[in-house]
Amino acid sequence: MQQFETRRLSLNGVTLNIVDQGRGEPVLLVHGFPDDHEVWRQQIPALLQAGYRVIAPDMRGCGESEAPAGVAPYKLDRLVGDLLALLDALGLPKVRLVGHDWGAVIAWTLAIRHPQRVHNYVALSVGHPSAYARAPLQQKIMGWYILMFQLRGFAEWLMTRRDWRWTRGFTGQHAELKHWLRKLARPGRLTAAVSWYRANLALILPFAQAKPALPVLGLWSDGDAYLCEAQMRESERWVTGPWRYVRLNGASHWLQLDQPERVNRLILDEFQRHPLHA
Repeated sequence: MQQFETRRLSLNGVTLNIVDQGRGEPVLLVHGFPDDHEVWRQQIPALLQAGYRVIAPDMRGCGESEAPAGVAPYKLDRLVGDLLALLDALGLPKVRLVGHDWGAVIAWTLAIRHPQRVHNYVALSVGHPSAYARAPLQQKIMGWYILMFQLRGFAEWLMTRRDWRWTRGFTGQHAELKHWLRKLARPGRLTAAVSWYRANLALILPFAQAKPALPVLGLWSDGDAYLCEAQMRESERWVTGPWRYVRLNGASHWLQLDQPERVNRLILDEFQRHPLHA
């Protein structure tokens, strides 16, 4: 696996491990569960080659970043606050934004609450929080594991028993599995990862959230076992800026790993559609 130079920054009450490379327009990559910055290893070189500056943190509880104890430190406000503090620490008033899975939820929230900090946004897999919460019954069924993760102690037991048998099946034996298990097996790391779900269960409730007035590209893959297409398609109703949707066929939930060349082309094309100084 390609390794990237990282550094550590203490901000918002936590120490984060981050990739910060390049000198061009800044792009912030936000990973989800159960990943860290390495899930972007196929995107980082492409963005650097295209002349962008890439910032890719390990979010709190993930990768080599600090993993606070308890559930409260993983509330969405804290996670968004980490990104704001990171941008402030790096002196970046505005970035291009890319998020996947839980990182997409965090990135959507950043774009909704702080649109002045985001030039445009590429959402992978997860649509606007209101579109997700109001999605049809299919999405509720596909997201059953969210409720299982609320069972403290039991969820960790189920996920790790018999050499992580449940987790292996849940992730579809994805090629990334060996990296996830190596990292989640460290003390406290599995609990920290599922605490994202425990701290933010209210996101499944259909509250109306603001509509960001900035360009958004939504990407969804037909092999996603956790998210239905409707929650991404319906996000168009929750965006007042330019909206574009692309469906990728033949990729799992981790589309940036399964089809990196196509995902890279789509991200770069979206950036070119919306020049920073137009």
